[in-house]
Amino acid sequence: MSAPLPDTLSQQLRQSFGFEGFRPGQEQTIRQLLQGTSSLAIFPTGSGKSLCYQLTALCLPHLTLVVSPLLALMKDQLAFLAEKGIPAASIDSTLSAAQSRQVMNDIRHGSIKVLMVSVERFKNERFRQFIQSIPVSMLVIDEAHCISEWGHNFRPDYLKLPAYREALNIPLVLLLTATATQQVKRDMASKFAIAEEHIVQTGFYRANLDLSVLAVPSREKNARLLEVIKSQQGAGIVYVTLQQRAEQVAAFLLQQGINASAYHAGFDDLKRQQIQADFMAGHIEVVVATIAFGMGIDKSNIRFVIHYDLPKSIENYSQEIGRAGRDGLPSNCITLANLDGLNTVENFVYGDTPELSGIEFLLNNIRRECQNGQWELQLNALSTASNIRQLPLKTLLVQLELRGVIQPLYAYFADFKYKLLQPKEQILERFEGERQDFLAAVFANTAFKRVWGTLAFETLLQRYRCDRQRIVAALDYLQAQGLIELETKKLTDVYQVNQSRLDDATLAQQLYDYFLDKEHKEIARIAALVKFFELKDCLSHHLARYFDDHQSAEHCGHCSACRGQSVTLEYSASPCWPTDEQLIRDLAALRQHLTVPLSVDTQCRFLAGISVPLFTRHKVRQLQGFGCCEAMRYADIRDKIAALLA
Repeated sequence: MSAPLPDTLSQQLRQSFGFEGFRPGQEQTIRQLLQGTSSLAIFPTGSGKSLCYQLTALCLPHLTLVVSPLLALMKDQLAFLAEKGIPAASIDSTLSAAQSRQVMNDIRHGSIKVLMVSVERFKNERFRQFIQSIPVSMLVIDEAHCISEWGHNFRPDYLKLPAYREALNIPLVLLLTATATQQVKRDMASKFAIAEEHIVQTGFYRANLDLSVLAVPSREKNARLLEVIKSQQGAGIVYVTLQQRAEQVAAFLLQQGINASAYHAGFDDLKRQQIQADFMAGHIEVVVATIAFGMGIDKSNIRFVIHYDLPKSIENYSQEIGRAGRDGLPSNCITLANLDGLNTVENFVYGDTPELSGIEFLLNNIRRECQNGQWELQLNALSTASNIRQLPLKTLLVQLELRGVIQPLYAYFADFKYKLLQPKEQILERFEGERQDFLAAVFANTAFKRVWGTLAFETLLQRYRCDRQRIVAALDYLQAQGLIELETKKLTDVYQVNQSRLDDATLAQQLYDYFLDKEHKEIARIAALVKFFELKDCLSHHLARYFDDHQSAEHCGHCSACRGQSVTLEYSASPCWPTDEQLIRDLAALRQHLTVPLSVDTQCRFLAGISVPLFTRHKVRQLQGFGCCEAMRYADIRDKIAALLA
């Protein structure tokens, strides 16, 4: 494939997008792709990464498949493409059966150029079967740092993308991210065999962002926030850690006459979309949000970003401040900092470390339920039974894959239900011979209760001696023709098990050590964040260097450190422990409530208010002592329990 001539690319840019010229890095990336070379593009937030695949997709013969981590991100990009008249769609959980059918038909007929999906969509056997039948020119992975275990938003399912790419025989890959340290950059590139010369990295430093860190005790935060907002011009985002706090702070600002709204993942889709639309249109001046807000927000005139609470990491901080000043005009990024929220950020980390007993439960489950060398699981049920949260459980399964203990074979839905949209006889009349006999067998092995029928897969497979794939394809075909409405539930993953590796006596400890190491690195990442905010010299320069950009000046002149206003962060007040007697009573009540042996970590999580599946299942949050030590650091709670049990 040869690249279009320079004037052709520029002409395409003007015609399709209305832009007069490329931003740094865009043209190089697009040219590499059009010459058939997979590429990694690392541009700062708001520097036009998406255009690299959008323009390329128009020049490629077949579908461009975009994997995106967030629904909000997909919807924003789809809206942008629709505005430019570029045919694009997503297949996601918000679509009705009829809408999904329409999208798939449009793709089959070649009238869609860009399809956006989440990585989890690949687990859906119906989607995989569909996408395998479609020629795909390019795979785009947005927020590609999610594929790296060294990255800040590691998503275990992203590790499977190289295998999906191979299975689908996709010739070209584009990785996009704004936040990649040198280690993450190398990790991402190696997973897709992208050569160093095909990594396009523009400068990280943004001269229009003024970075300030203010040391503010918790009791003064609202007053200081109000003061800061009143000194700003235009729209802004205030970031908080907890959903409840988003609502409290927004309510305070409203009382003070600021046109503000809360935003978090606890709101329903409709409400979130409305808030986002109002903010984009200028009807809301300030959004007080958890990190659920901002991914894909392409509002160019955000004049300020305020961190009311500490961000989760330097990577998160850089992503969040990157939403300010995308129009290139001066914008302010202000952190109201103290150490009070440190334990909240750390507790997210500790809650995701499975206990050794949970890992042993998982390995024993594989041994016990493995049949003919294969093991099946449903994630929700296994998470509850093993007392491991779903995200770390996915990480654990990926680690078992990487160690060669299990190998994914396929996933299927345990439950297939459908309802007839036309009488059975009329449907059968549309087919002849063996195909008609096969469909008659499908209907005969379906137990209908009033309208909906449940297909007895195993019985049908035995009686008709066909493979599962044919049944799924037939049901999908009937749905595509508008003859049935299909509903699938209980996603079941099937793995091949390597028995000799499973029997390694040290396996559980190896996996537990992996998670402990990960935990230590995450805690160190939080410590690095505090150290960054306390820097005595240029914040902008250090931020650029953290992301492997060594071109920025040593003194930017527009950050609080350069202005000689560096800070030392402290706790607003020393938190008070409940009495030892109270803690002993609370832990005794927990033991009585659960009636199972409790590890030190389970007791720590109870006192720290960290939810795990065991607590959810047994309604532990209702007990009096739950979260009574949430103001304390986890390591201190652990030491306290050890002393009480001694």
